[in-house]
Amino acid sequence: MKARIATLPGDGVGPEVTAAAVAVLQSVATHFGHDFSFDEHWVGGAAIDDTGEPLPEATLAACRSADAVLLGAVGGPKWSDPDASVRPEQGLLALRAGLGVYANLRPLKPHLALAALSPLKDERLRDVDVLFVRELTGGAYFGAKTKTTDAATDECRYTVAEIERVARRAFELARTRRHHVTSVDKANVLETSRLWRRTVTHIAADYPDVTLEHQLVDSMAMLLLTRPSAYDVVVTENLFGDILTDEAAALAGSLGLLPSASLGEGMRGLYEPIHGSAPDIAGKRVANPIGAMLSAALLLRHSLQLDAEAQAVEAAVDEVLQRGPYSRDLGGDAGTDTVRDAVLAALDHHAVSSDAFFTGMRACG
Repeated sequence: MKARIATLPGDGVGPEVTAAAVAVLQSVATHFGHDFSFDEHWVGGAAIDDTGEPLPEATLAACRSADAVLLGAVGGPKWSDPDASVRPEQGLLALRAGLGVYANLRPLKPHLALAALSPLKDERLRDVDVLFVRELTGGAYFGAKTKTTDAATDECRYTVAEIERVARRAFELARTRRHHVTSVDKANVLETSRLWRRTVTHIAADYPDVTLEHQLVDSMAMLLLTRPSAYDVVVTENLFGDILTDEAAALAGSLGLLPSASLGEGMRGLYEPIHGSAPDIAGKRVANPIGAMLSAALLLRHSLQLDAEAQAVEAAVDEVLQRGPYSRDLGGDAGTDTVRDAVLAALDHHAVSSDAFFTGMRACG
């Protein structure tokens, strides 16, 4: 397969972890006979410094013409003035809107070898395998805003069409998993949540093989910590999803472990680790690249339809998490490059095994 991948390293540790993810994709291309090209562009604070804009038009154009987009992180103290008219995060929001990626997928499956790093008891982590589907281009983040010297407003607005499309994505994904969807809202207070609940319930009728339950967001925040294994696919609106997925990340033991995929109607997607730019360790080459590398696996699966290759990457990461080396956030002292090299070495093994398996299958066929 030939694929063009736009890379947006961004700020802080973004360039370091993105480079590790690119190395994984290059290894996959070598082992599986693909041709991946990479096209790097500015976004976030780096783009502001270079062009004055958080998302230059050239960056958005390159992303729109690519098969997939791999993002590092944006933001940092240099651009953190809340009163600034131009901020790095604006580039990220504009990128999501510009690409039309409305469904943010964040898988959570804690690794039992790292259970000691989680605030929960080991037994509560067993069988936890949750896929969060967060609506990404509506709600308070994109609503009209006002500000005076003594008041401010952020409009939270949703349409039926916006809710329907992300709900359908959640139900379709549930059909590939355990056939259960939990929809999270605040329907006892908010009109947008009442619309959300009515719409999701309506869509559920088209998926009789999937069980739907509703949870209020405040209850869900508690339930994620008390019985996380009870959930399969969790779908919710933009702001609630942002908060709940960061809470859930604590179950894994580190933000540095978790990937995400942002998808729209077509095959193109935006892939990034869920952690921030971590400016305190930027340039020290100690950032954990696992989240970025697993984001590359999601890129392979969702945008390029290369599931065997994605599984090989995930198996390689799983092997490293089982035995080390571990980065500082996981209690070790391995740097970014050491962890990257360990995953690449494990990938060599898993890629060869996958190739042998599929060669055998073709011979049998």
